[in-house]
Amino acid sequence: MYPAAPRILVVDDDAVIRQLVVVNLELEGFEVHTAVDGVDALEMAREVDPQVITLDIMMPRMDGWDVAAHLREDPVTANIKLIMLTARAQEADVRRGSRIGVDYYLTKPFDPDELITVVQRLAAGQPV
Repeated sequence: MYPAAPRILVVDDDAVIRQLVVVNLELEGFEVHTAVDGVDALEMAREVDPQVITLDIMMPRMDGWDVAAHLREDPVTANIKLIMLTARAQEADVRRGSRIGVDYYLTKPFDPDELITVVQRLAAGQPV
């Protein structure tokens, strides 16, 4: 499908959710890396240069909002596609994500098929 497997960074402090996302993406052939919190996410983003990051909001050390803002401000990471994958489903949260530059907002519990479709499209540079 792709010349090389797109790299995805999955960021969530909940090990069960993180593993669920990883398994679904790996089954589709993605190269998947993980981070357990926001600080770890910023380090991993620079280290593995992912095409797409799935990002939880409520995490220790640095929340997803701050991570997204830092990623967008850094020229090295500014163009990585961001998917907010969170239980925070209020319209104000979706608007905040849009202002920061989040590419897609997916609420938990999520449909794995929707996640895979969105990741595939964003990794391929297509609109969602």
